[in-house]
Amino acid sequence: MNRSVFFILIFFVFNTLIINAQATFFDATNAREGETVEYCHQHKLHVKNLANPSYVQSLQNDEIIRQHEALNSSTTKGVIYKIPIVFHVLHINGAENISDAQIKDALFILNRDYRKLNADANNVHQDFQGMPSDIEVEFVLATKAPNGACFKGITRTYSPLSYQGDNGGDQAEAVKTGNDVYQGEWPSNKYLNIFICGEIGGAAGYTYKPMNWQGTNMTSGGIWVLHNYVGSIGTSSVGTSRTLTHECGHWLNLDHTWGGNNNPGNATSCSSDDAVQDTPNCIGVTACAINSNTCNSDDSYWGFPMRDNVENYMDYSYCSKMFTTGQKTRMRAALNSTVAGRNNLWTSSNLAATGADGNVNLCKTDFTVSKTSICVGELLQFTDATYNAATGWSWTFQNGTPATSTAQNPQVSYDTPGIYTVTLTATDGTTTQTETKTQYIHVLPKFGNLPFLETFENYTNLSNTPNWEVVNPSDFIQFEIGTTGLSSAKSAYLNNYNSNGSQTDELISAAVDLSSITTSATLSFRFSYRKKATANFESLKVFLSSNCGDSWQQRKTLTGSQLSTIVVPSPWTPSTPEDWTTVHMTNVTSSYWVENFRYKFKFEGNGGNNMYLDNINIYAGSPSDNVVSGIDETPQMNGVNLYPNPADEEITLSFSSINTQAITVAIQDIFGKTIQTHQLLAQNGSNLVFLDTQKLAAGSYFVCLMNGATPINLKFVKE
Repeated sequence: MNRSVFFILIFFVFNTLIINAQATFFDATNAREGETVEYCHQHKLHVKNLANPSYVQSLQNDEIIRQHEALNSSTTKGVIYKIPIVFHVLHINGAENISDAQIKDALFILNRDYRKLNADANNVHQDFQGMPSDIEVEFVLATKAPNGACFKGITRTYSPLSYQGDNGGDQAEAVKTGNDVYQGEWPSNKYLNIFICGEIGGAAGYTYKPMNWQGTNMTSGGIWVLHNYVGSIGTSSVGTSRTLTHECGHWLNLDHTWGGNNNPGNATSCSSDDAVQDTPNCIGVTACAINSNTCNSDDSYWGFPMRDNVENYMDYSYCSKMFTTGQKTRMRAALNSTVAGRNNLWTSSNLAATGADGNVNLCKTDFTVSKTSICVGELLQFTDATYNAATGWSWTFQNGTPATSTAQNPQVSYDTPGIYTVTLTATDGTTTQTETKTQYIHVLPKFGNLPFLETFENYTNLSNTPNWEVVNPSDFIQFEIGTTGLSSAKSAYLNNYNSNGSQTDELISAAVDLSSITTSATLSFRFSYRKKATANFESLKVFLSSNCGDSWQQRKTLTGSQLSTIVVPSPWTPSTPEDWTTVHMTNVTSSYWVENFRYKFKFEGNGGNNMYLDNINIYAGSPSDNVVSGIDETPQMNGVNLYPNPADEEITLSFSSINTQAITVAIQDIFGKTIQTHQLLAQNGSNLVFLDTQKLAAGSYFVCLMNGATPINLKFVKE
């Protein structure tokens, strides 16, 4: 039978965020009908590993050891084996960075299933009534790291390897060297290590059956799982919540119900077996086919034709709800075996060493909040995250209402813009710990006068002003105040030239009151950027929010050569107005005409040159001299262009203006009827105007560029 790595694919839709994913051959025999993803890669990896003599020798030796130990060991009923478990979250601050609550939900489900506390175990098919078994195994969050440091059973590691899953060893190494608790080995004979990632090689989860082949490093005894197959809440769902139940079965030496391969539905599986007598022979299913009876080879054992145990956790049915007594015996035997050190995990000495013995004390005070950046008057939910036990809480909220609280999870509001500190002191009656987070709550001002203009001239930095929020996930470079601007001394500046190659940074505005707008609104800004090498492909994205940043909609993306075609190998600094490009966004539609409108710039770099932002301008209707003074009424434009043509959802008007001038841009049909009108402030230098064409019917149209002189008409086709 197979003793190799198990790649178990439950049902995985490829995520468009996968980084550096490599194309692979698709084996349709290993997938559900009509789907283009494989369920499992275990059999392929096993065949590959058979080329390694040490792997083959380990398979033989481990089986001999297990058989010998089975004759001399006891798996007495009533003895509860407790397993220290650690969840390692590998993330890039995206959806894969799941919450503690989602992880604890997954742990609850895992223990529920292994102790047969799941209510649906009472609803198995009548052929299997009375057979669901309590495995008498419990998984307990470890509270001590290998160096003895207190933690909550969860580590977090920032690394792009979260989405580079073709080598789980690399992902485990990233956790080993970069997590936030303890950098070093987490031995698999002391901890069950769960690696939660954004991508794990096209699978939903995989693990290793017990083997001595790779020793007891954290890789050999780990389980890899996609974030959206962890628990039943957050990014996961009830339908994907039992992946860990399945994977822990493999980790405890179980095969699939049809035997040692990963191709359910293969008729040859009737000649194979999972080495468990009370799981009827079957070929496996990929749906909840309760009445399936695919093999007759087990009829003599049962004395009558026996249905397949479709509802077994080790099938692919999606209605799994039970283990059998035979599977229980096999799993508990694995926990009593020296193979892979599984027999050390549940010992009293290891439970004490890993802090999984129940004798936990408060060792770290911590807390979270529903959001750290808010508008004036918003209500915040604070949540105690102290570990591992607390009975009393004392909060202090600088400038908050209330200013203090003894509730475990208080709600607080703020009425004055600013950046404020929060302190929590927690106690368990014996030990008291305090956590203070300075400059933690960012209460945003609201700008109520239009037109609005941001020139960055009044700032010395961006991190300590309530007007802007700087997000720096990689903790390296971030947006700051630059020492040069558009004909001025300052701008928002990102030192991208000295970035680490793969960088994402955000600059998020305070609130702007757009509720007075009745006709149209335009958001414009100036940027200056150059490539460092021809191959650089970087992005500047603009997001808008109508609810003070609770949710965001991406409304503009400039990528690659749209940012610049010019290569400057040395650090880029703009020196003339011609070095700047003006972007006019006309898609600030009526849904954004609210009191707490916000906008966000997100730069995604890959080793290019510096980025500058300046003169962010929001205005309604006609342009105002209060925004840009000295408007020249003499039209001077060069290089007027329209693309893509034909257009689909958006068309771009580009031109170079010799001066600052008020212009009108309209879309007209072939009969001269005006469909859209936008009044803009063209800036000296390059200008880009983005026009929404989603609602246009297919056909021919004109973009008309006017400023009191003879209009410029450009024809385009809407597909």
